[in-house]
Amino acid sequence: MSAALRVGGFVPLTTIDYPDHLACVVFCQGCAWRCGYCHNPELLAVQGAAQITWPKVLSFLQQRQGLLDAVVFSGGEATLQNALLPAMQQVKALGFKVGLHSAGIKPSALARLLPWLDWLGFDLKGPRELIDPITGVRGSAEANWQSFELVLASKVAHEIRLTWHPQLIPESALRGMAQPLAERGVQRLVVQPVQHQQTLLDSRLQRVLISEVQREALNEYFAGQGVVLYWR
Repeated sequence: MSAALRVGGFVPLTTIDYPDHLACVVFCQGCAWRCGYCHNPELLAVQGAAQITWPKVLSFLQQRQGLLDAVVFSGGEATLQNALLPAMQQVKALGFKVGLHSAGIKPSALARLLPWLDWLGFDLKGPRELIDPITGVRGSAEANWQSFELVLASKVAHEIRLTWHPQLIPESALRGMAQPLAERGVQRLVVQPVQHQQTLLDSRLQRVLISEVQREALNEYFAGQGVVLYWR
């Protein structure tokens, strides 16, 4: 018998994690990267403290058929669990759409999952040359960008996201991403300034306020390259 999905957290109702849909979020336990701005550090370990079983989640979903539109698998990094695909298939069988939040840590795993997805929020970590220092893992840049290319080629409905802190990605490097993204057909990029409430390395990242003037300047620059910035 294959192992059950390891669930580290659960949100029964959300309107923001799958655009224009009522959804619940299943937070999958475990992540191989150690991004300094991670705001779910309790989900990094392979085994977590939370006692939420997958059968309990399924029981909840059976009671929400016709009330919820979708189930979003988040993390941690959900794609690292072999049990994710069977879980997605069970969710589909109940009539829900399937969403996923992923950074594409393992491109081969993401490739297997893409045919089952209705929507994907993809976490692009930054310019290739800056990603390994952000994640703390050598080779993560290649994996992240390879998965990014897989997402674009798949035609699955998606949102490209970038978590931004000027200490990790200088503004000049952020601007430098506009043309490469436009060339790959990206028309929408969601920029998420680092949240400091509960980050993995909060003490090493200064609190930075992104001013409205700075946002507008970036909006104008990216728009000139054909990419619209959305701030979250």
